[in-house]
Amino acid sequence: MNYIIKNKSHLCAAAIAVIMLSATSCRKDGNPNKLPPVSPADYEGKIDGYTSSDEIFPDKLVAYWTFDDTKNETKTSAAPTATANDAIVEGGVKGKALSLNAGYLYFGQQFDQFKTEAFKSFSISTWVKILNNGSKRTMLFQLARPGIFTGNINFALNTQSFPASNTTTLRIQPTFSTVGGGTQDNLNNALSPVIGMDKWTHIVLTYDGSTGVFNIWGDGVKIGGYPNRGVGNNLFKSYEPSEVIIGSNYNGIPGKEVSADVSFAPMTGQIDELRIYNISLPDAHVKALYNLGKAGK
Repeated sequence: MNYIIKNKSHLCAAAIAVIMLSATSCRKDGNPNKLPPVSPADYEGKIDGYTSSDEIFPDKLVAYWTFDDTKNETKTSAAPTATANDAIVEGGVKGKALSLNAGYLYFGQQFDQFKTEAFKSFSISTWVKILNNGSKRTMLFQLARPGIFTGNINFALNTQSFPASNTTTLRIQPTFSTVGGGTQDNLNNALSPVIGMDKWTHIVLTYDGSTGVFNIWGDGVKIGGYPNRGVGNNLFKSYEPSEVIIGSNYNGIPGKEVSADVSFAPMTGQIDELRIYNISLPDAHVKALYNLGKAGK
């Protein structure tokens, strides 16, 4: 009898050892790919992995207006050929901003970075303070074609659609010129960012020259209703020569008028951090620009 009990004890010990071994062998490796350790301190003060908007694709940033005590384009140091009713003011998203009172900046030169072969895809990111006005459209930015009303890129705001009291809806209707000689557009027909003269609103256009996808973003949200603009003859073409106008089109600049069209008026509002890239920014990076800007970074 003692012999039987003794063997039962051995069997129990063996069973416990097997269970412990199984538990050990089934334990998951918390670092199966043997990645290097990460310190939380490396991410302190960062937003979406960045400390500044300047870290977003710096090698693809081809034009940049900071408006920090200068109206020049900072990548080339190009100064405006003509300006009207403009001032550099405090209280920008980062530093100072450009204030326009029925004003504009006009750069009467061909920028190399906007030539046909260099500029196939693009992203335009900027912050604005603006109101609807119930009567006139606003050209936030135009990559203009001398002597022609419609430019290569027309960053148009339909501020005529609602009165100034409406700050919940801003219709954004940008267009671009095409290989086939026409234009393509998009419109935020449903969603809209909130606007106001006391609120900075982030607006971004992204265009992919390989897919023809043309997006509108408002405050970190994709809001364009018609992004798929097609390929072939519908693809974007940056015709030469071109010039840059901020806040207007040719018809708003005395002596530069190209037609009798008076649907646009020079801009009243503020602009800051106007960045132009030669790629279509990935979604996460558009959101990062918004989040960084909100934090003044």
